[in-house]
Amino acid sequence: MRARELGIDVGILPTGKWNAITDVDGVAVGHKTLWEGENVRTGVTVILPHAGNIYREKVPAAVYLGNAYGKLAGSTQVQELGTLETPIALTNTLSVAAGMEGLIRHTLQQDGNESVRSVNAVVGETNDAWLNDIRGMHVTPAHVLEALASAKAGPVEEGTVGAGTGTSCFGFKGGIGTSSRRLPAEFGGYTVGVLVQTNYGGVLTINGAPVGRELGSFPLSDYTTGPRVDGSCMVVVATDAPLSPRNLERVAKRAIIGLGRTGSYLSNGSGDFVIAFSTAYRLPHDGERLDPPVALVANDSMSTLFMATAEATEEAVYNSMFMATSVTGNDGHRREAIPLDRVAEICRRYGVLDLQDRLPGVRAGQAAAE
Repeated sequence: MRARELGIDVGILPTGKWNAITDVDGVAVGHKTLWEGENVRTGVTVILPHAGNIYREKVPAAVYLGNAYGKLAGSTQVQELGTLETPIALTNTLSVAAGMEGLIRHTLQQDGNESVRSVNAVVGETNDAWLNDIRGMHVTPAHVLEALASAKAGPVEEGTVGAGTGTSCFGFKGGIGTSSRRLPAEFGGYTVGVLVQTNYGGVLTINGAPVGRELGSFPLSDYTTGPRVDGSCMVVVATDAPLSPRNLERVAKRAIIGLGRTGSYLSNGSGDFVIAFSTAYRLPHDGERLDPPVALVANDSMSTLFMATAEATEEAVYNSMFMATSVTGNDGHRREAIPLDRVAEICRRYGVLDLQDRLPGVRAGQAAAE
């Protein structure tokens, strides 16, 4: 079940209808899961900012690096120009090239792109080699196209699916997770949605409760066979707030705060990347000499968006783990799903369950947003 079904309310801001990145109007998510034989446990997850031709109608975007032990293809052009011109694909470390080819083929095949000679495909990754035969490079460009064809709005499938099929988190099964936040009307009424691909370590903390320590799953708990502390997390942040690329980068930074709240300390071997984009306006590929004017959110009005991003990232991580299933994969390796009954018992003992019913202010915030 998802975190809120277990009674874990993160933060004070209300969620959107689906509590997913797709609460940002126009955003769609698609998966392609590869589960073959005893060793293949991997896949692709794609995020589309809008349903049109993204190359022709780019969206403002930014990238932030928490710890850059990873391969985020296309990041340098996003940083340089502040735009996203393809969907975002997530997959495993050795399938980044296949992800790029799939996105490029998708772009070249779209009407209006017949003369395109350069495409900046954006592909993120985490290493799922514990459960997946990563050296087999089983993901193909055709799988990326299948994920794109399956993309839709509404509820998002989470856990052991797509790019999260073979991932691990805090010594348990990780996966794909998502969450969203809505700002009160007096703060703009904007929506922030986050999707994560979790594959990292640390000391799991839930709403401040030391769950990882209570479960005995944390670095140094066993000096010889304890859970690996390295790993990675890909974070995608979407918002309908009209933000400049500069302020999108500031938003992306706050996603790292959300990871920190879950117990991550951005280990040496962790690739923690955040891609943030806005759907509020588009930048035409064949525009005039001057970009069309857009009224942007002022710096002094950014704080609630920062809060929304941190809260949604934290909850997305919990959803990625809580919705995951136990998996046996490559070489017989197994990763157990986190025991939700024990998580609930620990959180209850530390007094962090059902906070919306017990703490002041949360219901007021919900009413204000509605």
